[in-house]
Amino acid sequence: MFHSYARVRWALPLSFALTALAFTVPAASAAPHESAPVRDDFNGDGYADLAVGAPNGTAGGQSAAGYVTVMYGGPHGLSTSRRANISRATTGIPGASVKGQGFGLQLSKGDLDGDGYADLVIGSKAQQDGAVVVWGGRSGLSGGRSLPATASQTADFDGDGRLDLALFRAGFAGGDDPIGTTATIWKGPLKRSGVPAAKTPLDPGYLQYLDVRDGDTGDINGDHRADLVLTGYCGDGSHCSTLYLSSPSGLRRVTGQHPGGDGAVAIGDVNGDAYDDLLTGFEDDNSVWVMYGSAAGLGGQETWASYTQNTPGVPGSKEEYDRFGAAIAVGDITGDGIDDVAVGVPGENDEGVVNVLRGSRAGLTGTGAQSFGQNTRNVPGTAEKYDAFGGTVRLLDIDGNGHADLAADAPWEDNGNGAVWVLRGSSSGVVTDAALSFGGKAVGAPYSKAAFGFALK
Repeated sequence: MFHSYARVRWALPLSFALTALAFTVPAASAAPHESAPVRDDFNGDGYADLAVGAPNGTAGGQSAAGYVTVMYGGPHGLSTSRRANISRATTGIPGASVKGQGFGLQLSKGDLDGDGYADLVIGSKAQQDGAVVVWGGRSGLSGGRSLPATASQTADFDGDGRLDLALFRAGFAGGDDPIGTTATIWKGPLKRSGVPAAKTPLDPGYLQYLDVRDGDTGDINGDHRADLVLTGYCGDGSHCSTLYLSSPSGLRRVTGQHPGGDGAVAIGDVNGDAYDDLLTGFEDDNSVWVMYGSAAGLGGQETWASYTQNTPGVPGSKEEYDRFGAAIAVGDITGDGIDDVAVGVPGENDEGVVNVLRGSRAGLTGTGAQSFGQNTRNVPGTAEKYDAFGGTVRLLDIDGNGHADLAADAPWEDNGNGAVWVLRGSSSGVVTDAALSFGGKAVGAPYSKAAFGFALK
């Protein structure tokens, strides 16, 4: 099962200013609690790690050059002392910090070189060698290689047991028409020299008309090959998503069975039938659609289900500018083997909240749904206008107890500094005891107007 996330559109004004960043990297534990999925564990200690993008942060003296903070998981969750700050001004990271580059704008991760440690791929706005893969290891992340991409996704697309890398070199259109994307699947393993086993173009005739921003992966049709959904700018001020299903001949675009929403996307198994399901956000409509997977791919339209804040059990009410579905994350919070869903609602009351809906054998349900914001008891901070709490969400088991924890950001907290909150998962759902909140200042990174947390992985 692929535990997944997605987030809000890239509506980021990269215009803020600030220094070279350094590592504070913990050594891996000699006796890990229990092995975490390799796609989430950078230092091999058995606990999932959280990568936080701050694309507006200053690095190397260049404003909005961007950086990433990696928070290492452990038996007690995250600590601001167990982390690494990574930018293109960091020793061993290729390239140079460039004003406005937005390093950390998009993230993906997984064991690309097959050494048993997850690697981190950091995207940016630069089309030429704009991404960097940073290698995992016993002491954490270090070193890296430049990649010809602005964004990426990692998954086993051909079912050979090795992680592959989908690279997207996309434009950032400022007008009506997309600049277009060049996409390539790099077959794993990826050597540390930056050379993959093979390269295959992905759908050039179609993607030349789409500026790819992000997406997700999972096995919708149960063939043990990963499927791929992409989000991006599709022209005339609109955003959309595109689904590719795996097959023995490679990924093929679904043309008539998938409504491409304008919000986030995520893939996970919310009904426990061993087929991953596709969740698509329609933020202008304040809804999330669930399209259930099957051996034939997505089920027919009669099997789809729509969820809003008017769905019975879901906190709040459907309102025009809430942006319900701007961010979506999928993971098993309750530990029952069925994925639950976190939905970002960054426009709620002009402040933002996160709604958590539960998966069940009957599918996603509003029964037992929860809502969290900065005005929730025991959640640090105070809700303020335009914080956009829930602009990005992520579910992953940071403390290794079998329950996915909720990470959520507010990218415009403190007038654009940004911050991230982590709430623990439990058998009863998300709980607020021992809640953690941190921003760039707490991890020793440049924080002024950094949009800390704009990307989470």
